[in-house]
Amino acid sequence: MPSIKTNTKAEETALRILDAALELFREEGFDRATMRDIAAKAGVATGAAYYYYPSKDAIVMAFYQHACQEMQPRIEAALDRSGGLEARLRELIRVKLDYFAPNRVVLRALLKNGADPQHPLSPFSAETKEIRDIDVAWFRRILIDCGVRIPRDLEPHMPEVLWLFQMGVIYFWVTDESKDQPRTMRLLDLG
Repeated sequence: MPSIKTNTKAEETALRILDAALELFREEGFDRATMRDIAAKAGVATGAAYYYYPSKDAIVMAFYQHACQEMQPRIEAALDRSGGLEARLRELIRVKLDYFAPNRVVLRALLKNGADPQHPLSPFSAETKEIRDIDVAWFRRILIDCGVRIPRDLEPHMPEVLWLFQMGVIYFWVTDESKDQPRTMRLLDLG
């Protein structure tokens, strides 16, 4: 018998706080939004917001984890319907760009911490390693049966290299001021 996933009241409250925070981050910016504002927008007491998320950084980490989890079936479907290294790489990155599009402004606000591997919200940090490892595994999967011969000495490093390529595209996309980011799509197609 298939299991039925039920959301507990606590999970629903945590998600409501997360959604409220993301909305405020988009409207007012990450730095200007306060935990008090987030709690009010979510309709919970400030203490309850702190109970679920001790800081705005904790909210962002939950956003990253939630995004990673939600994207897994989308990435799977995108890879199933495409073949070859280039097409599969393009589709994986497009899934991420499509998913993050509503929160592109939020990601832009977080860029200042992104390059510092010591900052917990950096994609290079120890705190984000689990998410990074899941991503790198997708790139490893893309390389299997991709039809491209990879030199043996480069093979173990290629998943991480492709992950870094993806991060470069995402960085370019976040800062791309062209309407609907066609420059990013061109970069992705050329890359």
